[in-house]
Amino acid sequence: MEKRNARQTRELVVPGDILDGTGMRPGENAYVLDGKIRASVMGVRNVFQNTVGVIPLRGGYMPTSGDTVFGVIVDIGPSNWLVDIGAPYPAPLHVSEVPWKVEFGDTSKYLTIGNVVLIKVLSVDESKKISVTMKDSGLRKIEGGRLVKISHTKVSRVIGKSGSMISMLKNMTDCRITVGQNGMIWVDGEDENADVAVEAIEMIEKQAQSGNLTDRIKEFIEKKIPQDEEDEYDDEGDE
Repeated sequence: MEKRNARQTRELVVPGDILDGTGMRPGENAYVLDGKIRASVMGVRNVFQNTVGVIPLRGGYMPTSGDTVFGVIVDIGPSNWLVDIGAPYPAPLHVSEVPWKVEFGDTSKYLTIGNVVLIKVLSVDESKKISVTMKDSGLRKIEGGRLVKISHTKVSRVIGKSGSMISMLKNMTDCRITVGQNGMIWVDGEDENADVAVEAIEMIEKQAQSGNLTDRIKEFIEKKIPQDEEDEYDDEGDE
Protein backbone atom coordinates (compact mmCIF):
# COMPACT_ATOMS: atom_id res chain seq x y z
CA MET A 1 0.00 0.00 0.00
CA GLU A 2 1.35 3.40 -0.93
CA LYS A 3 2.72 5.35 1.99
CA ARG A 4 1.50 8.91 2.39
CA ASN A 5 2.48 11.37 5.07
CA ALA A 6 2.70 15.07 5.75
CA ARG A 7 6.00 15.30 3.92
CA GLN A 8 4.40 14.33 0.64
CA THR A 9 2.54 17.61 0.18
CA ARG A 10 4.47 18.10 -3.11
CA GLU A 11 3.35 14.79 -4.55
CA LEU A 12 2.38 14.89 -8.23
CA VAL A 13 -1.17 13.67 -8.82
CA VAL A 14 -3.32 13.05 -11.89
CA PRO A 15 -7.12 13.23 -12.30
CA GLY A 16 -8.84 10.60 -10.16
CA ASP A 17 -5.93 10.07 -7.74
CA ILE A 18 -6.93 9.79 -4.08
CA LEU A 19 -5.58 12.76 -2.15
CA ASP A 20 -6.02 11.11 1.25
CA GLY A 21 -6.42 13.86 3.86
CA THR A 22 -8.45 11.93 6.45
CA GLY A 23 -10.83 14.33 8.21
CA MET A 24 -10.08 17.10 5.72
CA ARG A 25 -12.34 18.93 3.28
CA PRO A 26 -11.77 19.01 -0.48
CA GLY A 27 -9.94 22.13 -1.55
CA GLU A 28 -9.38 23.63 -4.99
CA ASN A 29 -9.38 21.17 -7.91
CA ALA A 30 -10.60 18.31 -5.72
CA TYR A 31 -13.85 16.41 -5.31
CA VAL A 32 -15.33 13.61 -3.21
CA LEU A 33 -16.18 10.21 -4.69
CA ASP A 34 -17.00 7.07 -2.69
CA GLY A 35 -16.08 8.93 0.48
CA LYS A 36 -12.56 9.78 -0.72
CA ILE A 37 -11.11 13.10 -1.83
CA ARG A 38 -9.74 12.89 -5.37
CA ALA A 39 -7.85 15.16 -7.76
CA SER A 40 -9.80 16.74 -10.62
CA VAL A 41 -6.72 18.05 -12.46
CA MET A 42 -3.08 17.16 -12.90
CA GLY A 43 -0.83 19.01 -10.48
CA VAL A 44 0.82 19.00 -7.08
CA ARG A 45 -1.04 17.76 -4.00
CA ASN A 46 -1.46 20.66 -1.59
CA VAL A 47 -2.54 20.63 2.07
CA PHE A 48 -3.65 23.93 3.59
CA GLN A 49 -5.12 24.08 7.09
CA ASN A 50 -7.99 21.56 7.04
CA THR A 51 -8.28 21.20 3.25
CA VAL A 52 -6.47 19.11 0.66
CA GLY A 53 -6.46 20.07 -3.01
CA VAL A 54 -4.33 20.33 -6.12
CA ILE A 55 -2.16 23.14 -7.46
CA PRO A 56 -2.39 22.80 -11.27
CA LEU A 57 0.81 22.48 -13.24
CA ARG A 58 1.85 25.75 -14.76
CA GLY A 59 2.89 26.03 -18.39
CA GLY A 60 6.40 27.27 -17.71
CA TYR A 61 8.15 24.48 -19.58
CA MET A 62 8.90 25.16 -23.26
CA PRO A 63 9.65 21.88 -25.06
CA THR A 64 12.47 21.52 -27.54
CA SER A 65 13.23 18.79 -30.04
CA GLY A 66 14.82 15.75 -28.43
CA ASP A 67 13.46 16.32 -24.92
CA THR A 68 12.31 13.21 -23.05
CA VAL A 69 9.35 14.10 -20.85
CA PHE A 70 6.58 12.62 -18.74
CA GLY A 71 3.02 13.52 -19.60
CA VAL A 72 -0.54 12.72 -18.63
CA ILE A 73 -3.27 11.73 -21.07
CA VAL A 74 -5.96 14.42 -20.81
CA ASP A 75 -8.13 13.72 -23.85
CA ILE A 76 -8.70 10.95 -26.37
CA GLY A 77 -9.61 11.11 -30.07
CA PRO A 78 -10.21 8.31 -32.57
CA SER A 79 -6.64 8.49 -33.87
CA ASN A 80 -4.68 10.33 -31.19
CA TRP A 81 -4.37 11.29 -27.53
CA LEU A 82 -3.71 14.73 -26.04
CA VAL A 83 -0.87 14.74 -23.54
CA ASP A 84 -0.27 17.37 -20.85
CA ILE A 85 3.50 17.74 -20.54
CA GLY A 86 3.42 20.94 -18.49
CA ALA A 87 3.85 23.13 -21.58
CA PRO A 88 1.49 25.98 -22.54
CA TYR A 89 -0.04 23.71 -25.18
CA PRO A 90 -1.02 20.03 -25.08
CA ALA A 91 0.96 17.57 -27.19
CA PRO A 92 -0.99 15.35 -29.62
CA LEU A 93 0.27 11.76 -29.63
CA HIS A 94 -0.80 10.12 -32.89
CA VAL A 95 -1.46 6.40 -33.23
CA SER A 96 1.40 6.23 -35.74
CA GLU A 97 3.80 7.27 -32.94
CA VAL A 98 3.03 4.50 -30.42
CA PRO A 99 4.54 0.99 -30.28
CA TRP A 100 1.16 -0.72 -30.84
CA LYS A 101 -0.98 -1.22 -33.92
CA VAL A 102 -4.07 0.80 -33.01
CA GLU A 103 -7.19 0.57 -35.14
CA PHE A 104 -9.17 3.76 -35.76
CA GLY A 105 -11.40 4.43 -32.75
CA ASP A 106 -9.62 1.94 -30.48
CA THR A 107 -7.33 4.48 -28.78
CA SER A 108 -8.97 4.12 -25.36
CA LYS A 109 -8.06 0.43 -25.29
CA TYR A 110 -4.39 1.37 -25.06
CA LEU A 111 -4.22 4.66 -23.16
CA THR A 112 -6.95 6.33 -21.12
CA ILE A 113 -7.35 9.70 -19.42
CA GLY A 114 -5.06 9.91 -16.40
CA ASN A 115 -2.47 7.46 -17.72
CA VAL A 116 1.14 8.66 -17.43
CA VAL A 117 3.50 8.17 -20.37
CA LEU A 118 7.18 8.74 -21.04
CA ILE A 119 7.47 10.31 -24.47
CA LYS A 120 9.98 12.17 -26.65
CA VAL A 121 9.49 15.56 -28.28
CA LEU A 122 10.10 15.26 -32.01
CA SER A 123 9.57 18.90 -32.96
CA VAL A 124 7.90 22.20 -32.08
CA ASP A 125 6.85 24.31 -35.05
CA GLU A 126 6.43 28.08 -35.34
CA SER A 127 2.80 27.88 -34.26
CA LYS A 128 3.88 26.01 -31.08
CA LYS A 129 2.39 22.72 -32.31
CA ILE A 130 4.22 19.92 -30.52
CA SER A 131 4.96 16.56 -32.14
CA VAL A 132 5.79 13.67 -29.80
CA THR A 133 6.49 9.95 -30.03
CA MET A 134 6.59 6.80 -27.92
CA LYS A 135 8.51 4.87 -30.60
CA ASP A 136 12.00 5.01 -29.13
CA SER A 137 14.03 2.99 -26.65
CA GLY A 138 12.69 3.23 -23.09
CA LEU A 139 9.56 5.22 -23.95
CA ARG A 140 6.47 3.64 -22.43
CA LYS A 141 3.31 3.82 -20.38
CA ILE A 142 4.27 4.23 -16.71
CA GLU A 143 3.10 1.53 -14.32
CA GLY A 144 3.79 1.69 -10.58
CA GLY A 145 6.36 3.87 -8.87
CA ARG A 146 5.66 7.51 -8.11
CA LEU A 147 6.08 10.83 -9.84
CA VAL A 148 7.49 13.98 -8.29
CA LYS A 149 7.44 17.42 -9.84
CA ILE A 150 10.23 19.97 -9.64
CA SER A 151 10.91 23.12 -11.61
CA HIS A 152 12.17 22.20 -15.09
CA THR A 153 14.94 24.74 -14.54
CA LYS A 154 16.40 22.52 -11.78
CA VAL A 155 16.57 19.34 -13.87
CA SER A 156 20.25 19.83 -14.70
CA ARG A 157 21.09 19.88 -10.97
CA VAL A 158 19.27 16.60 -10.37
CA ILE A 159 21.21 15.03 -13.24
CA GLY A 160 24.54 16.62 -12.28
CA LYS A 161 27.68 16.99 -14.33
CA SER A 162 28.09 13.97 -16.61
CA GLY A 163 25.17 12.34 -14.76
CA SER A 164 27.03 12.22 -11.43
CA MET A 165 24.17 13.32 -9.17
CA ILE A 166 21.48 11.05 -10.66
CA SER A 167 23.89 8.09 -10.63
CA MET A 168 24.57 8.67 -6.94
CA LEU A 169 20.85 8.88 -6.17
CA LYS A 170 20.15 5.61 -7.98
CA ASN A 171 23.05 3.74 -6.41
CA MET A 172 22.57 4.92 -2.84
CA THR A 173 18.78 4.47 -2.75
CA ASP A 174 18.68 1.37 -4.97
CA CYS A 175 15.82 2.96 -6.91
CA ARG A 176 15.05 3.27 -10.57
CA ILE A 177 14.87 6.98 -11.37
CA THR A 178 13.99 8.58 -14.70
CA VAL A 179 14.19 12.35 -15.13
CA GLY A 180 11.93 14.15 -17.59
CA GLN A 181 13.19 17.41 -19.05
CA ASN A 182 9.87 18.99 -18.06
CA GLY A 183 10.64 18.50 -14.37
CA MET A 184 8.61 15.34 -13.82
CA ILE A 185 10.69 12.57 -12.24
CA TRP A 186 9.69 8.92 -11.85
CA VAL A 187 10.99 7.02 -8.82
CA ASP A 188 10.48 3.29 -8.31
CA GLY A 189 11.84 1.21 -5.45
CA GLU A 190 11.14 -0.07 -1.95
CA ASP A 191 8.77 2.35 -0.19
CA GLU A 192 11.24 3.66 2.41
CA ASN A 193 14.08 3.99 -0.10
CA ALA A 194 11.77 5.73 -2.59
CA ASP A 195 10.72 8.14 0.18
CA VAL A 196 14.38 9.02 0.73
CA ALA A 197 15.00 9.43 -3.01
CA VAL A 198 12.02 11.80 -3.30
CA GLU A 199 13.23 13.81 -0.28
CA ALA A 200 16.70 14.05 -1.81
CA ILE A 201 15.29 15.26 -5.14
CA GLU A 202 13.22 17.93 -3.37
CA MET A 203 16.30 18.93 -1.37
CA ILE A 204 18.28 19.34 -4.61
CA GLU A 205 15.54 21.58 -6.03
CA LYS A 206 15.41 23.78 -2.93
CA GLN A 207 19.19 24.05 -2.56
CA ALA A 208 20.12 24.07 -6.25
CA GLN A 209 22.20 27.23 -5.94
CA SER A 210 24.18 26.02 -2.94
CA GLY A 211 27.76 24.83 -3.03
CA ASN A 212 28.90 21.33 -2.04
CA LEU A 213 25.43 20.05 -2.87
CA THR A 214 26.58 16.56 -3.84
CA ASP A 215 28.32 16.08 -0.49
CA ARG A 216 25.26 17.23 1.43
CA ILE A 217 22.91 14.98 -0.56
CA LYS A 218 25.27 12.03 -0.01
CA GLU A 219 25.39 12.73 3.73
CA PHE A 220 21.59 13.06 3.88
CA ILE A 221 21.03 9.68 2.18
CA GLU A 222 23.67 7.95 4.34
CA LYS A 223 21.78 9.03 7.47
CA LYS A 224 18.55 7.57 6.10
CA ILE A 225 19.80 4.43 4.36
CA PRO A 226 22.78 2.42 5.69
CA GLN A 227 25.23 1.80 2.86
CA ASP A 228 26.74 -1.67 2.42
CA GLU A 229 29.95 -0.29 0.99
CA GLU A 230 31.68 3.05 1.07
CA ASP A 231 31.19 4.43 -2.42
CA GLU A 232 33.20 7.41 -3.51
CA TYR A 233 31.25 10.30 -4.99
CA ASP A 234 33.03 13.50 -5.88
CA ASP A 235 31.42 16.90 -6.19
CA GLU A 236 31.11 16.80 -9.99
CA GLY A 237 27.35 17.17 -9.60
CA ASP A 238 27.83 20.80 -8.59
CA GLU A 239 27.97 22.96 -11.65
